[in-house]
Amino acid sequence: MGNHIFEGRYTTENNRDVVVFLIGMRINKRLAIRKWLPVFTTMPGMIRELYENQEELGFLSMENYFGLRTTVMITYWRSKEDLLAYSKGQKHLTAWKNFNRKIGDTDAVGIYHERYVVPQGHYEAIYGNMPVYGLAKASGHMPVTAEVRTAEKWLSVK
Repeated sequence: MGNHIFEGRYTTENNRDVVVFLIGMRINKRLAIRKWLPVFTTMPGMIRELYENQEELGFLSMENYFGLRTTVMITYWRSKEDLLAYSKGQKHLTAWKNFNRKIGDTDAVGIYHERYVVPQGHYEAIYGNMPVYGLAKASGHMPVTAEVRTAEKWLSVK
């Protein structure tokens, strides 16, 4: 996997439900480093925990993006129940309590999340000349063939 480029068109398995969870932060006051830096530095430990316990936690994969003020982490989960169970786990719960204690309602830093529960057969992923990425890392990576031009067609062939 890694950065190896798979030439041609690829798709992903579309045979199970998937939960897509976006989580991130926005630095509203750049000079309030003491407020936003603890939020920013909490994530690496949780990411490590997720990858070290993937099967047990129901975590499938993730992608990260950093903008000038806003970050977003796109994560893929086996189920809504797995995601909710993780949110109540020690590492996340501790981070959430620390955030509320230290930042509370200050406007120096913002946080957000969005959760989408997507049933099998209701998503499509196409990758052209890309490394294994996004949903393909989470659900399997397969070439698009003459019979399977889209994930939707692939599902109907099965």
